[in-house]
Amino acid sequence: MAKQHRAAARLAAVQALYQMEIAAKGINEILAEFESHWIGGEIEGEQYEEADLDLFRDILRGVLLDQVTIDRETDAALQAGWPLRRVEAVMRAILRAGMYELRRRADIPARVVITEYVDVAAAFLGQDEVGMINAVLDRLARKARADEFTGR
Repeated sequence: MAKQHRAAARLAAVQALYQMEIAAKGINEILAEFESHWIGGEIEGEQYEEADLDLFRDILRGVLLDQVTIDRETDAALQAGWPLRRVEAVMRAILRAGMYELRRRADIPARVVITEYVDVAAAFLGQDEVGMINAVLDRLARKARADEFTGR
């Protein structure tokens, strides 16, 4: 699957995680909504990119199944006094999705995961928040996948 389809899957996953938290929607409702209306569709004159649906579903299900551990490890990587629950909802969704991939998708290089989620962050957030996402995901990656960062 093309790189842009994986990038579109990550963007959709972040948007879906955000919607699930803000609108208190369940995974089945979100999957149906995104797969039938958002992904590859046109909304208000804007064409949405085709996405790697397997990656999209994997990220959503993986974050939900592993959210307690993901949140605990992400809390530890955040600066003292800023637990994940105090972070803005879009940032939480980005960090959770990125952390899921870092923990469970060893087939995707850590640096690719970080870069992709920094790009997603840049679409929604200011420079300071994007820098924080980059720093936190880098910290998490160096812990979760130390072997990818040694000897360089």
